[in-house]
Parts: sequence; structure tokens; C-alpha cells
Amino acid sequence: MEEEQVILVNEKDEKIGLMPKLEAHEKALLHRAFSVFIFNDKNELMLQQRALHKYHSPGLWTNTCCSHQRDGETSLEAGKRRLLEEMGLTTQLKEVTSFIYKAPFDNGLTEHEFDHILVGTYNDEPSINEDEVASWKWMLMEDVKEDIKHNPHIYTEWFKIIFDKFYQDLTV
Repeated sequence: MEEEQVILVNEKDEKIGLMPKLEAHEKALLHRAFSVFIFNDKNELMLQQRALHKYHSPGLWTNTCCSHQRDGETSLEAGKRRLLEEMGLTTQLKEVTSFIYKAPFDNGLTEHEFDHILVGTYNDEPSINEDEVASWKWMLMEDVKEDIKHNPHIYTEWFKIIFDKFYQDLTV
């Protein structure tokens, strides 16, 4: 199976090339990504715990799903695809903001992403893909914010950055 390619971009989110995902993370090159936040009618956020065998941030809690757009795929198309692949659910999404971040990991890899933040609603239980997701739960935004303060080590770096910078934007 061919390794997944990421879309390399400049600071204006303009495509400048394609590269294998692992190589882009080894070289810390800026590439396009997305982060999905799914809420229920109680304004609870669906969190996922990353599978324990992931090549970075294994077992950490994070937003509902995240990944990289494929060449020619919009952020909304990519978000819907990965929601179905990881969480086994389908819902409408909207983009609320985007930003650039850089986060190095202990294993020598670096996330350097132009991240598109997508939000949607869903009120049922997901049907998780255990190759991608170890667990999931609903949490109120205020409880997540408080838990990040007390237990930052159990959350992914990008999730903490998004939560800190865009807390007010995370609504459906």
C-alpha cells in the first residue's frame, strides 16, 4: 500500500506540492490538515482517545477526529470522510476558522500544519474504528477546559492549542 500523501502549503494555504505523510512530519514541513469537533444537543463535545499504536500521541485524548486532506479534496469532504472512517458517523460540517501551528514530539516528528477547524452536530453513539480510536466520550466544554488545566499531559498538543486559541469559535 502506498504511503498517504499530504498537501504541502505556504502560509496562505496555497498548495506547493505533495509529500509522503511521514516524511513531511520528519522534515517539519507545513502541510494542510483539519480538526473536527462534534457536539451534541447538550453542547457536549465528543472526544476521542487515539489508538495506542499510533505513531505519535498514542492514547492521548483529542477532538472528535483529525487528519489530512487528500489532493483535490476539500476540507469539508475530508472531514466527512475521516469522521466515517474513524468514528463511524456521518453529519454536516462547517468550517469555523483555520490557523498554523507547529508542535514537536518526543519521537523526533513534528506537526507543522495549516489546520482547518470544522464543527458539526451528532446525538447518537459513534461506531469507532478500533484501528484508529481506543475510546470516546462526551464532555461539556467547561469540563474539558478545566481538565486540560489539571491534566494537560493526557491531551494532544494540537487539541490544547485549538482549545486555548479558539474556545469561543467552537460552536455549531
